[in-house]
Amino acid sequence: MTPDLTAVGDTGLLDTLQHEVALFARRAEQTRLGGVGQVRNSMDRAAYLLLNRLDKEGPMGVKALAASMGIDSSTVTRQVAPLVDSGLVTRTSHPDDGRAVVLQLSPRGQARLEEVRESRRQLMAELTQDWAPEEREAFCALLTRFNGALSARMAGHDRGDS
Repeated sequence: MTPDLTAVGDTGLLDTLQHEVALFARRAEQTRLGGVGQVRNSMDRAAYLLLNRLDKEGPMGVKALAASMGIDSSTVTRQVAPLVDSGLVTRTSHPDDGRAVVLQLSPRGQARLEEVRESRRQLMAELTQDWAPEEREAFCALLTRFNGALSARMAGHDRGDS
């Protein structure tokens, strides 16, 4: 069931919101929000998200990684292959089931991820340098909430809810 958007608020505000989200998505993709300095735009979004997830959650199998990211296993397999080839991720056999694969961030991957994170931190600092700390916190909280709502909506669609 689709909510009545006019009941949610002013349609002019909703039009502005959808337009600004579209602009943000385009500009983020154009720049990849890659950061500053020599590492700017040097890691694609998929690689960054995979490496970040492995760093935050530790070694895991392809299915677990796919589930935690909300994508299918074949996509993870395809996206991880170049990361393994470049030495950023290691692929080993599961200790309990030799047929299963465990993916882990390598020391080289950890160093590369931190380099990219620092570059992206610098970019975020530059883009928000004239914002008050409260504005940064509010924007972060609202963007996190917005992304959570998008994730929940996608999960609902994957189950056939509408």
